[in-house]
Amino acid sequence: YFVCFALPWQCFRALCCKGPPPPRPEYDLVCIGLSGSGKTSLLSQLCSESAENIVSTTGFSIKAVPFQNAILNVKELGGADNIRKYWSRYYQGSQGVIFVLDSASSEDDLETARNELHSALQHPQLCTLPFLILANHQDKPAARSVQEV
Repeated sequence: YFVCFALPWQCFRALCCKGPPPPRPEYDLVCIGLSGSGKTSLLSQLCSESAENIVSTTGFSIKAVPFQNAILNVKELGGADNIRKYWSRYYQGSQGVIFVLDSASSEDDLETARNELHSALQHPQLCTLPFLILANHQDKPAARSVQEV
């Protein structure tokens, strides 16, 4: 048994309460790529959500992706042609960039993706940030290798 010579609540706390866990650091990321590249599927997978009924993002969505030591607040921006021109309005405050590329896309779409990636790499709010370039759809027969991408 345990003998405590302090106030009762101090004894209870010493026995039962370790206090709340320390907060995990949070990082704000932006996720960009052309329509159909797999941005929404990627984030759904990372959040352990169902892969059924995934609908392409129109505009933007924000997901908190929990990891053991951190939380990533990912702002996913739609990749349609009429939306891409507004991407830069959502870059402020980002601490990193995820660029999702459909590695099985047509040559024209790959060229468009390359141009969008270069534009993002040169943007003043993103040029100093870490970039993750994800060559998605590697399971498709027409997928290009990492070297080809």
